[in-house]
Amino acid sequence: MSRKSIFVTLLVILSQSGFLLAQKTKGVVSNSQPPNNIFVARNIAALMEKTFDWQIKNPFTTNDYTEQWARSVLYSGVMYAYKTTGSRVYIDQTIKWGDGWDWKRGVRYRHADDLACGHAYLDAYSQTKKTKMLTGIKSAIDSLMADPKAGREDWWWCDALFMAPPVLVRLGNATNEAKYYDYLDKMYWDTVDYLYSPADSLFFRDKSFFHAKTKNGKKVFWSRGNAWVIGGLTQMLDMMPKNEPSRSRYLALYKKMIYKIVALQQPDGLWRASLLDSLEIQAKETSGSTFFAFAMAWGVNNGILPERIFVPKIQKAWAAIVRCINEDGRLGYVQPIGAMPEDVKADDNQEYGTGAFLMVGSEMIKMSKLAHVKNKRGVKPRKGSSKTNSKDESTLKNITRLTIK
Repeated sequence: MSRKSIFVTLLVILSQSGFLLAQKTKGVVSNSQPPNNIFVARNIAALMEKTFDWQIKNPFTTNDYTEQWARSVLYSGVMYAYKTTGSRVYIDQTIKWGDGWDWKRGVRYRHADDLACGHAYLDAYSQTKKTKMLTGIKSAIDSLMADPKAGREDWWWCDALFMAPPVLVRLGNATNEAKYYDYLDKMYWDTVDYLYSPADSLFFRDKSFFHAKTKNGKKVFWSRGNAWVIGGLTQMLDMMPKNEPSRSRYLALYKKMIYKIVALQQPDGLWRASLLDSLEIQAKETSGSTFFAFAMAWGVNNGILPERIFVPKIQKAWAAIVRCINEDGRLGYVQPIGAMPEDVKADDNQEYGTGAFLMVGSEMIKMSKLAHVKNKRGVKPRKGSSKTNSKDESTLKNITRLTIK
């Protein structure tokens, strides 16, 4: 199958399948609804705005102050949606939120979670060039750099690799100062040395899981914990200059993780809260799945991942995620705030889940438009892209062969 055919399949064959944007009376969406194809850019954009609108009207009060990071992740996704769609509703709401915090970080001085607001702050700064959107988060980072600690001390849990590192990349780009990349490299790779399991190509949530096992004797790798890591990596690679000296090392880690993650996708298209033990908690879970789909779609859109392997997986994941959105626009099956694999229900929602949904939605819009352009221009596939080559197959089957240098 040619590269062109793969993308035509994405838009045509699926439109004739059961993967339709569903409507439902209550709970999770079904397939009994008007034929609005979920892989068409305008429909994706409409669904994104619907989920955004629902979440803004249904905020979690704990995220107003105590759990600022959870709302920060929402606004990270909101700014992705703005950059992809250009809709002012997204950036206007981000500015309203940032003004409410006076563009300052959260209240915990050294805690990476309370730097996550820098995602949206610095994205807003890149669009408006208003200094107040830059100076608060820059001062916070500068103060930490003046009193540095090891990565495994300040970023001792894997969630931190989403919260802080993409802020440092944004800050390095905004200021054109290499010191932010230098600090990032030292902190990040010390944390990787501490929490990453090379044998599993996954991250332990924190040291308490180094020897933990499920009731079925499997290692405990939390879906959302690893989703934080791969989601952060994807953002970093998306923004990092191609000539950044350390980029290849981050890209190698991304590839190693993504091939492991895709192999753990469940038949329904989503992932389970405990990645290696789908029987421990059998309910589907979306806060991890949305980040995994985001990371895979970005990799295909940027020519990093082979289409033949990943496009069908992305299609399946996106369709399954859409089915978890009810008629009002609420994304369900989002594991609540926690630190380990836990059960989840259809009605469970949190703001970070919607943020991740807006990120993957943005990449799905790009994928849809890329497919349309390729089809319209009759672009011929690059040599070797018409089928999965032996290297692709070997990588998928033998993920531990990818090395991080």
